[in-house]
Amino acid sequence: MNSLIKLKKNPRNFIAQPTLELSTVPSLCDGELYPCHVDLRPYILRGKDSWVSPGGLTRVALRKGSLVVNSSQGGGCKDTWVVGN
Repeated sequence: MNSLIKLKKNPRNFIAQPTLELSTVPSLCDGELYPCHVDLRPYILRGKDSWVSPGGLTRVALRKGSLVVNSSQGGGCKDTWVVGN
């Protein structure tokens, strides 16, 4: 079944969105160093005042060259800490 037929049959299964250019960080896997795509999800605490925590959750593409950082689609995550002086 071609993609257009699948789309028309069940449009709720598809989402159209632009591809984003993600940042990269150096990653080491099997002795090879390569750029790995990531996105950072900061933690913002809300109450009487708002406060952005120093760090957050970094979602990471686990396959070389992949832009997929979503854990349900093959990505992973790492804690991210910001260390001050």
